[in-house]
Amino acid sequence: MKMNEEKPVAVLSRAEKDNIDLTRVGPGTVMGQLMRCYWIPAALSSELQAGGDPMRLVLLGERLVAFRSPDGSVGIMDHRCPHRNASLFYGRNEEGGLRCIYHGWQFDATGACVDMPNVPKQHACPEKVKSQGYATHEEKGLIWVYMGDPAKKPPLPHMEIADANPEDLEIEFLLRECNYLQALEGDIDTSHLGFLHVGHVEPEQLNESDLMRYVVGNRAPELEVSDAPWGTTYCAAKEAGDGKSYLRFANFLFPFWTQAPQGEFETNIFSRAWVPLDDTHTMSVTIRWKKRPPVFKKMKDGNDLPGIAPIQYAPRTTDWFGRWAPVQNPRNDYLIDRDAQRDGRIYSGILCVPMQDQAVTESMGEITDRSREHLVPSDVMIARTRRRLLQAARAYASTGELPPGVQDPSIYRNARGGETLVDKGKSWPEHYEAQLREATRIPA
Repeated sequence: MKMNEEKPVAVLSRAEKDNIDLTRVGPGTVMGQLMRCYWIPAALSSELQAGGDPMRLVLLGERLVAFRSPDGSVGIMDHRCPHRNASLFYGRNEEGGLRCIYHGWQFDATGACVDMPNVPKQHACPEKVKSQGYATHEEKGLIWVYMGDPAKKPPLPHMEIADANPEDLEIEFLLRECNYLQALEGDIDTSHLGFLHVGHVEPEQLNESDLMRYVVGNRAPELEVSDAPWGTTYCAAKEAGDGKSYLRFANFLFPFWTQAPQGEFETNIFSRAWVPLDDTHTMSVTIRWKKRPPVFKKMKDGNDLPGIAPIQYAPRTTDWFGRWAPVQNPRNDYLIDRDAQRDGRIYSGILCVPMQDQAVTESMGEITDRSREHLVPSDVMIARTRRRLLQAARAYASTGELPPGVQDPSIYRNARGGETLVDKGKSWPEHYEAQLREATRIPA
């Protein structure tokens, strides 16, 4: 076989077949079918202006065009005009919809053709032509898209962050140049925190009240994992002395959401979607409650932890992947500072926590070869989540059994990630339930 040529399906190993089913998201794929059961956060409301420029958009391997008509309605459809396949990205955004500049055909926000001005009236048949348009929903600064069967359109996922007031939300988009799953798995991998992000920090540098002391005091957590109504949950436990345990809870939520333990459990109201643009590009969509305290506290000396910095975005372009791309990227080695790495100022040598994650997950390749992995007990959450995804996707493909959260989106409301200090004596599920009862909740 030639290099990079894919094997015929008949000769694939089980691991290779699993990896294909887990990572491919285009039309007709096992995972792509599952993803199309759900609403997908696709863009910020502010990215589309009424009567403004159309925007290129890639979702689940499909190249689309998004626009906001002069009346404010949002349309998302195949970027190819159904007449002769010219791109509607160059279209005129007019009253009534997007008009192709090739022959003037116009399409409303649903994708329906409403005008064929180059065809004599007696031959015009706009009612017989429709672009592949998708249902949209706009709420609290986000534009959502549903790409599945229109007759089976579900409700939006009801995570607790969805109940926050719009002014209390912070929404952050970030492009990642790799498959969605390896990006997602970084958020449910707890043991990397003590190395990649804070490997250069020691307990004595932190305040007594900072729970990060337990992360850097013991960098090898004990993990327990369980299936949950929304997907999977882990508890990472560490001895904290004086009859206490330090616990970190995190969740995977179908089909591509995570809740990492990035903050104290009581107030850590946030969710992150790892939206597959195609098989090799992912958009992370982070939705945070502004009222939660900072994840990384000041050190004893009053300074920020070294390596903490905001994301720097590259200038936006109109390319297919020109939205929300970071300045730090594989072409400039994420601006790694080898001196800072050598002298211990920043463990990774890379500034900005998200960029540290970006570097390692993108370095695995566009779609990582999981047959080369050697999983250990600290990877049990990753293994369980892969299995849960595969089982659900294959069940839906073979029997039509709907995956979790499609029919009952309320199951997401009891999912939360976070860190906490507890008295010993209870099982971790009991601690989780107790912490959830005592936590700050946003009323539904």
